[in-house]
Amino acid sequence: MSKNIKLIEAIKNKGKNIEAEMSFFDHLEILRWHIIRSVIAITIFAILSFTFYDFVFNQIIMGPKNLDFWTYRMMCKVGAALNLEGFCVEKIPFNIINTELAGQFMLQINSCLLMAVALGFPYLLFEIWLFIKPALTDIERKSARGFVFYATLLFIIGALFGYYIVVPLSVNFLANVSLSEEITNQITIDSYLSTIATLTLGCGIIFLLPILIFILSKIGIMTPEFMRASRRYAIVIILVIAAIITPTADIITLLTVSAPMFILYELSIMVSANVKKSKELAEKEFYNTK
Repeated sequence: MSKNIKLIEAIKNKGKNIEAEMSFFDHLEILRWHIIRSVIAITIFAILSFTFYDFVFNQIIMGPKNLDFWTYRMMCKVGAALNLEGFCVEKIPFNIINTELAGQFMLQINSCLLMAVALGFPYLLFEIWLFIKPALTDIERKSARGFVFYATLLFIIGALFGYYIVVPLSVNFLANVSLSEEITNQITIDSYLSTIATLTLGCGIIFLLPILIFILSKIGIMTPEFMRASRRYAIVIILVIAAIITPTADIITLLTVSAPMFILYELSIMVSANVKKSKELAEKEFYNTK
Protein backbone atom coordinates (compact mmCIF):
# COMPACT_ATOMS: atom_id res chain seq x y z
CA MET A 1 0.00 0.00 0.00
CA SER A 2 2.80 2.37 0.95
CA LYS A 3 4.57 1.53 -2.31
CA ASN A 4 1.46 2.48 -4.27
CA ILE A 5 1.21 5.80 -2.41
CA LYS A 6 4.86 6.53 -3.12
CA LEU A 7 4.34 5.67 -6.78
CA ILE A 8 1.34 8.01 -7.01
CA GLU A 9 3.30 10.83 -5.33
CA ALA A 10 6.22 10.24 -7.68
CA ILE A 11 3.89 10.49 -10.69
CA LYS A 12 2.37 13.70 -9.32
CA ASN A 13 5.81 15.21 -8.69
CA LYS A 14 6.91 14.21 -12.17
CA GLY A 15 3.83 15.89 -13.59
CA LYS A 16 4.58 19.06 -11.65
CA ASN A 17 8.16 19.04 -12.90
CA ILE A 18 7.03 18.61 -16.51
CA GLU A 19 4.49 21.40 -16.05
CA ALA A 20 7.18 23.67 -14.59
CA GLU A 21 9.58 22.83 -17.43
CA MET A 22 6.91 23.55 -20.01
CA SER A 23 6.10 26.81 -18.24
CA PHE A 24 9.80 27.74 -18.26
CA PHE A 25 10.14 26.99 -21.96
CA ASP A 26 6.93 28.91 -22.62
CA HIS A 27 8.48 31.92 -20.90
CA LEU A 28 11.59 31.52 -23.02
CA GLU A 29 9.46 31.45 -26.16
CA ILE A 30 7.64 34.62 -25.08
CA LEU A 31 10.96 36.31 -24.26
CA ARG A 32 12.33 35.28 -27.65
CA TRP A 33 9.48 37.04 -29.45
CA HIS A 34 9.93 40.18 -27.35
CA ILE A 35 13.60 40.20 -28.33
CA ILE A 36 12.79 39.58 -32.00
CA ARG A 37 10.32 42.48 -32.07
CA SER A 38 12.83 44.74 -30.32
CA VAL A 39 15.54 43.85 -32.85
CA ILE A 40 13.12 44.53 -35.71
CA ALA A 41 12.28 47.95 -34.23
CA ILE A 42 15.96 48.83 -33.79
CA THR A 43 16.63 47.70 -37.37
CA ILE A 44 13.84 49.93 -38.71
CA PHE A 45 15.16 52.97 -36.82
CA ALA A 46 18.70 52.17 -38.01
CA ILE A 47 17.49 52.08 -41.63
CA LEU A 48 15.74 55.44 -41.13
CA SER A 49 18.94 56.90 -39.67
CA PHE A 50 20.91 55.52 -42.61
CA THR A 51 18.41 57.04 -45.06
CA PHE A 52 18.73 60.50 -43.49
CA TYR A 53 22.39 60.16 -42.61
CA ASP A 54 23.40 63.58 -43.95
CA PHE A 55 21.17 65.19 -41.33
CA VAL A 56 22.28 62.74 -38.63
CA PHE A 57 25.97 63.42 -39.28
CA ASN A 58 25.99 67.15 -40.04
CA GLN A 59 23.33 68.35 -37.61
CA ILE A 60 23.43 65.84 -34.73
CA ILE A 61 26.87 64.27 -34.56
CA MET A 62 28.87 67.31 -35.69
CA GLY A 63 26.52 69.81 -34.03
CA PRO A 64 28.47 70.24 -30.75
CA LYS A 65 31.65 70.96 -32.74
CA ASN A 66 30.14 73.88 -34.68
CA LEU A 67 30.18 77.38 -33.20
CA ASP A 68 26.61 78.01 -34.38
CA PHE A 69 25.34 75.18 -32.14
CA TRP A 70 22.30 76.24 -30.09
CA THR A 71 24.08 75.95 -26.73
CA TYR A 72 27.04 78.09 -27.81
CA ARG A 73 24.71 80.79 -29.15
CA MET A 74 22.79 80.83 -25.86
CA MET A 75 26.05 81.00 -23.89
CA CYS A 76 27.10 84.06 -25.90
CA LYS A 77 23.76 85.74 -25.23
CA VAL A 78 23.91 84.96 -21.50
CA GLY A 79 27.52 86.14 -21.32
CA ALA A 80 26.64 89.41 -23.04
CA ALA A 81 23.59 89.96 -20.83
CA LEU A 82 25.44 89.27 -17.56
CA ASN A 83 28.70 90.82 -18.72
CA LEU A 84 30.64 87.57 -18.16
CA GLU A 85 34.03 87.47 -19.82
CA GLY A 86 34.99 84.25 -21.56
CA PHE A 87 31.49 82.80 -21.34
CA CYS A 88 30.98 83.08 -25.08
CA VAL A 89 32.53 80.22 -27.05
CA GLU A 90 34.76 81.69 -29.75
CA LYS A 91 36.73 78.63 -30.88
CA ILE A 92 36.76 74.86 -30.64
CA PRO A 93 40.34 74.08 -31.63
CA PHE A 94 40.50 70.47 -32.71
CA ASN A 95 40.30 68.50 -35.93
CA ILE A 96 38.54 65.20 -36.37
CA ILE A 97 40.56 62.55 -38.17
CA ASN A 98 40.13 58.96 -39.27
CA THR A 99 43.03 56.56 -38.67
CA GLU A 100 41.53 53.30 -39.92
CA LEU A 101 40.72 52.10 -43.43
CA ALA A 102 37.15 51.16 -42.50
CA GLY A 103 36.82 53.99 -39.97
CA GLN A 104 34.32 56.13 -41.85
CA PHE A 105 32.23 53.13 -42.84
CA MET A 106 32.12 51.94 -39.22
CA LEU A 107 31.30 55.50 -38.15
CA GLN A 108 28.17 55.38 -40.29
CA ILE A 109 27.16 51.95 -38.98
CA ASN A 110 27.83 52.76 -35.30
CA SER A 111 26.15 56.16 -35.39
CA CYS A 112 23.06 54.69 -37.07
CA LEU A 113 22.86 51.97 -34.42
CA LEU A 114 23.24 54.53 -31.62
CA MET A 115 20.50 56.67 -33.13
CA ALA A 116 18.32 53.57 -33.46
CA VAL A 117 18.79 52.71 -29.77
CA ALA A 118 17.99 56.29 -28.72
CA LEU A 119 14.90 56.51 -30.93
CA GLY A 120 13.75 52.98 -30.15
CA PHE A 121 14.21 53.26 -26.37
CA PRO A 122 10.48 53.90 -25.71
CA TYR A 123 9.56 50.79 -27.68
CA LEU A 124 12.19 48.74 -25.81
CA LEU A 125 10.59 49.86 -22.54
CA PHE A 126 7.20 48.87 -23.92
CA GLU A 127 8.45 45.36 -24.73
CA ILE A 128 9.96 45.05 -21.24
CA TRP A 129 6.64 46.08 -19.74
CA LEU A 130 4.73 43.53 -21.85
CA PHE A 131 7.11 40.78 -20.67
CA ILE A 132 6.88 41.52 -16.93
CA LYS A 133 3.21 42.57 -16.87
CA PRO A 134 1.72 39.01 -16.72
CA ALA A 135 3.81 38.24 -13.62
CA LEU A 136 2.39 41.20 -11.68
CA THR A 137 -0.68 41.21 -9.49
CA ASP A 138 -3.61 43.51 -10.24
CA ILE A 139 -2.47 45.91 -7.51
CA GLU A 140 1.10 45.94 -8.84
CA ARG A 141 -0.14 46.56 -12.38
CA LYS A 142 -2.28 49.44 -11.17
CA SER A 143 0.59 51.01 -9.21
CA ALA A 144 2.99 50.61 -12.15
CA ARG A 145 0.57 52.15 -14.63
CA GLY A 146 2.30 54.78 -16.74
CA PHE A 147 5.72 53.12 -16.36
CA VAL A 148 6.52 53.34 -20.08
CA PHE A 149 5.32 56.95 -20.38
CA TYR A 150 7.20 58.33 -17.36
CA ALA A 151 10.36 56.33 -18.07
CA THR A 152 10.33 57.53 -21.68
CA LEU A 153 9.74 61.13 -20.63
CA LEU A 154 12.59 61.06 -18.11
CA PHE A 155 14.93 59.42 -20.61
CA ILE A 156 14.16 62.02 -23.30
CA ILE A 157 14.66 64.91 -20.87
CA GLY A 158 17.93 63.39 -19.68
CA ALA A 159 19.20 62.74 -23.21
CA LEU A 160 18.34 66.29 -24.30
CA PHE A 161 20.05 67.67 -21.20
CA GLY A 162 23.12 65.56 -21.95
CA TYR A 163 23.24 66.53 -25.61
CA TYR A 164 22.53 70.26 -25.27
CA ILE A 165 24.24 70.96 -21.93
CA VAL A 166 26.76 68.30 -20.89
CA VAL A 167 28.18 67.48 -24.33
CA PRO A 168 28.88 71.06 -25.53
CA LEU A 169 30.31 72.11 -22.15
CA SER A 170 32.61 69.07 -22.12
CA VAL A 171 33.62 69.47 -25.77
CA ASN A 172 34.33 73.18 -25.31
CA PHE A 173 36.42 72.65 -22.18
CA LEU A 174 38.41 69.65 -23.40
CA ALA A 175 39.06 71.19 -26.82
CA ASN A 176 40.49 74.33 -25.25
CA VAL A 177 42.81 72.53 -22.84
CA SER A 178 46.33 73.26 -24.10
CA LEU A 179 49.51 72.22 -22.32
CA SER A 180 51.79 73.40 -25.10
CA GLU A 181 51.54 75.16 -28.45
CA GLU A 182 53.53 72.26 -29.88
CA ILE A 183 50.58 69.92 -29.30
CA THR A 184 47.77 69.97 -31.85
CA ASN A 185 44.44 68.36 -31.01
CA GLN A 186 43.76 65.69 -33.63
CA ILE A 187 40.79 63.72 -32.32
CA THR A 188 39.83 60.39 -33.86
CA ILE A 189 36.24 60.07 -35.00
CA ASP A 190 35.76 57.04 -32.74
CA SER A 191 36.76 59.05 -29.66
CA TYR A 192 34.51 61.95 -30.64
CA LEU A 193 31.48 59.75 -31.35
CA SER A 194 31.90 57.66 -28.19
CA THR A 195 32.15 60.81 -26.05
CA ILE A 196 28.93 62.26 -27.44
CA ALA A 197 27.07 58.95 -27.25
CA THR A 198 28.26 58.14 -23.71
CA LEU A 199 27.36 61.55 -22.30
CA THR A 200 24.01 61.75 -24.06
CA LEU A 201 22.77 58.22 -23.35
CA GLY A 202 24.41 58.26 -19.91
CA CYS A 203 22.45 61.34 -18.87
CA GLY A 204 19.27 59.74 -20.23
CA ILE A 205 19.86 56.69 -18.04
CA ILE A 206 20.77 58.80 -14.97
CA PHE A 207 17.46 60.63 -15.29
CA LEU A 208 15.70 57.29 -14.78
CA LEU A 209 16.66 57.47 -11.09
CA PRO A 210 13.08 58.15 -9.87
CA ILE A 211 11.87 55.04 -11.72
CA LEU A 212 14.62 52.96 -10.09
CA ILE A 213 13.77 54.36 -6.66
CA PHE A 214 10.09 53.58 -7.27
CA ILE A 215 10.91 49.92 -8.00
CA LEU A 216 13.30 49.61 -5.03
CA SER A 217 10.73 51.22 -2.74
CA LYS A 218 8.04 48.84 -3.98
CA ILE A 219 10.12 45.81 -3.01
CA GLY A 220 11.12 47.39 0.30
CA ILE A 221 14.83 47.96 -0.34
CA MET A 222 14.67 51.78 -0.38
CA THR A 223 12.88 54.04 2.11
CA PRO A 224 12.45 57.83 2.23
CA GLU A 225 14.02 57.91 5.71
CA PHE A 226 17.18 56.29 4.42
CA MET A 227 17.38 58.68 1.47
CA ARG A 228 16.88 61.74 3.69
CA ALA A 229 19.55 60.49 6.12
CA SER A 230 21.93 59.88 3.19
CA ARG A 231 21.34 63.27 1.56
CA ARG A 232 24.77 64.66 2.54
CA TYR A 233 26.51 61.65 1.01
CA ALA A 234 24.32 61.90 -2.08
CA ILE A 235 25.38 65.54 -2.54
CA VAL A 236 29.05 64.55 -2.53
CA ILE A 237 28.42 61.68 -4.97
CA ILE A 238 26.43 63.94 -7.29
CA LEU A 239 29.20 66.55 -7.31
CA VAL A 240 31.78 63.85 -8.06
CA ILE A 241 29.65 62.50 -10.94
CA ALA A 242 29.17 66.04 -12.27
CA ALA A 243 32.92 66.66 -12.07
CA ILE A 244 33.62 63.45 -13.98
CA ILE A 245 31.03 64.23 -16.65
CA THR A 246 32.31 67.78 -17.11
CA PRO A 247 36.02 67.83 -16.14
CA THR A 248 36.19 71.60 -15.69
CA ALA A 249 37.13 73.92 -12.85
CA ASP A 250 34.30 76.30 -13.81
CA ILE A 251 31.90 76.39 -10.86
CA ILE A 252 29.03 77.60 -13.08
CA THR A 253 29.38 74.59 -15.35
CA LEU A 254 29.63 72.22 -12.37
CA LEU A 255 26.48 73.61 -10.77
CA THR A 256 24.63 73.59 -14.10
CA VAL A 257 25.28 69.87 -14.51
CA SER A 258 24.72 68.90 -10.86
CA ALA A 259 21.51 70.94 -10.30
CA PRO A 260 19.22 68.53 -12.23
CA MET A 261 20.73 65.61 -10.30
CA PHE A 262 19.88 67.29 -6.99
CA ILE A 263 16.34 67.83 -8.24
CA LEU A 264 16.11 64.18 -9.32
CA TYR A 265 17.28 63.02 -5.89
CA GLU A 266 14.66 65.11 -4.10
CA LEU A 267 12.03 63.90 -6.57
CA SER A 268 13.11 60.32 -5.82
CA ILE A 269 12.59 60.95 -2.09
CA MET A 270 9.05 62.14 -2.84
CA VAL A 271 8.44 59.04 -4.98
CA SER A 272 9.71 56.74 -2.22
CA ALA A 273 7.58 58.54 0.39
CA ASN A 274 4.51 58.20 -1.81
CA VAL A 275 5.13 54.46 -2.23
CA LYS A 276 5.51 54.04 1.53
CA LYS A 277 2.30 55.97 2.16
CA SER A 278 0.42 53.80 -0.33
CA LYS A 279 1.73 50.65 1.36
CA GLU A 280 0.63 51.87 4.79
CA LEU A 281 -2.84 52.74 3.51
CA ALA A 282 -3.16 49.33 1.86
CA GLU A 283 -2.12 47.56 5.07
CA LYS A 284 -4.55 49.67 7.09
CA GLU A 285 -7.44 48.84 4.76
CA PHE A 286 -6.48 45.15 4.85
CA TYR A 287 -6.59 44.95 8.65
CA ASN A 288 -9.75 47.04 8.86
CA THR A 289 -11.61 44.63 6.57
CA LYS A 290 -10.71 41.67 8.77
